[in-house]
Amino acid sequence: MPWPDPVERVAAFFREAGAEARLEELATDTPSAQAAAEAIGCALEQIVKSLVFVCGAAPVLALLPGDRRADPAKIALAAGSSDARVARPAEVVAATGFSPGGVSPVPPPPGTLVLVERTIVSAPVVWVGGGSERHMAMLTPAELVRLTRGTLADLAQQ
Repeated sequence: MPWPDPVERVAAFFREAGAEARLEELATDTPSAQAAAEAIGCALEQIVKSLVFVCGAAPVLALLPGDRRADPAKIALAAGSSDARVARPAEVVAATGFSPGGVSPVPPPPGTLVLVERTIVSAPVVWVGGGSERHMAMLTPAELVRLTRGTLADLAQQ
């Protein structure tokens, strides 16, 4: 059975990039990091949330571990902006091409800064959104940074 279109976009990107990643369809929707960790059977910090913020007028994709909360002030600072706010659902779709809850960090949105919470690199493997609430992809943090052309930064609340 073929992947749904948004998931196929992720799969095609992985194939074209020669990515070392595994895309999986889960038995249930995973609308939260906690639900994803439970469905996969991994630690919450191994789930990577793909959050879209608007810094000034530009979208920024912030990748954070499932057990951490984003700090908008830190995201603004890392993006070189004076402010950051959580993107509205229509802004998420416009920036990433994915619906909220199914945002994948790949393919990286053209012209969008991708910031990666620096603590992600300590996990042996991480799971990212695969294009829908039911699809996730497993890869190493180094591969995630490479594929997204992400910049490591301190993005999480203390």
